[in-house]
Amino acid sequence: MSTAHLPVRTGARSVARTTGLVRDGATTPAVWAPNAADSVELWLDGRTAPMERGEHGWWVSSTPAPVGARYGFSVDGGPVVPDPRALRLPEGPHEPAQVVDLDDFAWTDHDWEGVELPGTTIYELHVGTFTPEGTLAAAAERLDELVELGIDVVELMPLNSFPGQVGWGYDGAGLWAVHEPYGGPRALQEFVDAAHARGLAVFVDAVYNHLGPDGNYLGLFGPYFTSRHETPWGVGLNLDGPDSDPVRDFIIENALHWLRDFHVDGLRLDAVHELHDERALPILEELAAAVDELEETSGRAMVLVAESDRNDIRTVTSRERGGLGIDGQWADDVHHALHVALTGERQGYYDDFAAPGVLPRLLTTPFLHAGTYSTFRRRVHGRSVDPDLVDGSAFVVSLQTHDQVGNRATGDRLSAIVDERLLRCGAALLLTSPYTPMLFMGEEWAASTPWQYFTDHNDELGKLVSQGRRDEFGSHGWAPDEVPDPQDPATRDASVLRWAERREGEHELVLDWYRALLTLRRARPDLRDGDLSAVRVEPGGNDRAFVVVRGRHRVAVNLSESEVELPIGLDDGPEGVVLLALDPTVANVDGTVRLPARSVAIIGPAHPA
Repeated sequence: MSTAHLPVRTGARSVARTTGLVRDGATTPAVWAPNAADSVELWLDGRTAPMERGEHGWWVSSTPAPVGARYGFSVDGGPVVPDPRALRLPEGPHEPAQVVDLDDFAWTDHDWEGVELPGTTIYELHVGTFTPEGTLAAAAERLDELVELGIDVVELMPLNSFPGQVGWGYDGAGLWAVHEPYGGPRALQEFVDAAHARGLAVFVDAVYNHLGPDGNYLGLFGPYFTSRHETPWGVGLNLDGPDSDPVRDFIIENALHWLRDFHVDGLRLDAVHELHDERALPILEELAAAVDELEETSGRAMVLVAESDRNDIRTVTSRERGGLGIDGQWADDVHHALHVALTGERQGYYDDFAAPGVLPRLLTTPFLHAGTYSTFRRRVHGRSVDPDLVDGSAFVVSLQTHDQVGNRATGDRLSAIVDERLLRCGAALLLTSPYTPMLFMGEEWAASTPWQYFTDHNDELGKLVSQGRRDEFGSHGWAPDEVPDPQDPATRDASVLRWAERREGEHELVLDWYRALLTLRRARPDLRDGDLSAVRVEPGGNDRAFVVVRGRHRVAVNLSESEVELPIGLDDGPEGVVLLALDPTVANVDGTVRLPARSVAIIGPAHPA
């Protein structure tokens, strides 16, 4: 017996308990459609049948739909469109759904207990460009290499069904269905089961702040959106207006669906600052409580990580202390500081991070803007972080992400901007920080492929997207022919990883460095300790050289173009040894370390404590 929907309320939403439930090889179709004035019809394998109006806007069919059947709904005689909660969309979000029983998969992960965020390393990947095949099955064949690298969590970019074959996934329209070109729902179950067998957790990127512009039929059924709230993608979701209870249930039940029916270990919640919600109980807090309840009943740890632009510690503060109770949040300020220090770029929001001392500061606290003025926003922004309230591991940080690479004009990676020495310095700072580090696929070997913005929209929408991309970067001085066309298949193809290069020249050098860093991070508790109050940074001979103190370990870095000598002051004196260094000639002499230009060394006791 399989249920894809577990309501967080009782009474009025009782119909949702049976929506998607498969018994004896069939389900009873139901849909929330308060916008229907007169009728809702069930379309089932080419035949139509009227549905009965129930309570609170629900319509229910007396016609069972067997597993494998194709079905959809017609509101007031309109076109047949898929179920908003369709678990499978074999031909995409414009065509009828298919009844599927998710409980017919034979899981082998019965002893899997999930993961907690502290101490982990996350690896973000896009299924469609991780391998040439662009499928979950092909991605699963690479899991052993991620285990060998030292990864703990694989974070899959959005899997929701969207029109066309390729895209980033942030234009999803079928929020309950796995994109069919990736392999559909069974492929995700197989991927997660294979990951768990290797000791890898799986997070899924969940987008609840908007739907894509193509294939979104929610407005035909009910007041899912409201003009009272605006987002960068148009009107916002109706999370706090009339008839918003079922909309909130739609989101919360969807989150539980991924965690329960696919055994996913966590969700990355996209841009939660665009979930506009004026209720006393914010939806993020309500979601966190629902996940905690599911975690308790399942006996498996589950994680929520929010992407937030607010710089607000309350996101990851416990509900008992007045916070939202989310487990982690992206801390893009740390990325920005690393990027500016390594590249020297200072356009746009990077300008706030160009002042001397910014990077050392952000290696001890995750927010530059913490009740301080942001020149980019032209206002005070953020809230300070109290290390007594939250551990540093609650902040997910990175050198590169899909956003920070893909939203550049040509999708150029950090490895295309700086040399391998600076790249490896950045990796050392990232992977010895008090935060939860996240790598972007291919970063670990300085992949030569860009990761560009690509789409597969219909002709009309595609032309608008292509022109919009040219106009956006044209305003920053880029010629139209310099900006890859998102609609050109070559743009996606150029973004596919080339796995063969991992053992070539500098790619192999960088890969070995990342692997060594991750091995050291696991072996040395100091280097993954999230206690922000215990981290300090000692200045060096110039503003681009400093020493990060991590317990009995020191991370000495020199990003300048001149050799420097840095005091390391190990508690155990001259017995401290160089554990990992960019240059083999680095020596620990009389409590100092001499670093050539663009170099880093990690020094600590000869043996772990």
